[in-house]
Amino acid sequence: MSALPTFRTAVREEWIDYNGHLSEAYYVLVFGGATDQVMERIGLGPEQRAEAGSSLYTVEAHVRYLQEVPRGTELEVRTVIAGHAAKKLHLAHEMHVDGELVATEEILTLHVAGVPARSAPFPELVADRIAVAAATTIDAPDWTGRAIRV
Repeated sequence: MSALPTFRTAVREEWIDYNGHLSEAYYVLVFGGATDQVMERIGLGPEQRAEAGSSLYTVEAHVRYLQEVPRGTELEVRTVIAGHAAKKLHLAHEMHVDGELVATEEILTLHVAGVPARSAPFPELVADRIAVAAATTIDAPDWTGRAIRV
């Protein structure tokens, strides 16, 4: 298995706000698409989720809006595994436009399984894939783990 995939998408017209730029909520939507790609890579894609009844829930997120993103822009999101444990996956997403960093999102996810969904350790195959992906990644970016302060 190779490193985590890069997520690519174009900014859609309906994502543009009253200032003529990508609306705040759609940054998170795009980052969500990147998380979905990671889930597929580690073995938690749609088929596996339906079969095993397990998924990831985001329990904490931190978004940094660094540059305005205009309409018609092509977005690229690169993801690294910032950390992982038996039931948790810490992802760091970086959104780029033409190679320039425009936004970041750091999320902490919790693996859940069963009905009703409860936290549970990752299945062995998924845990192995996470370990391999984490081992082939660079260190977590220096902007992860920060608190918001005035």
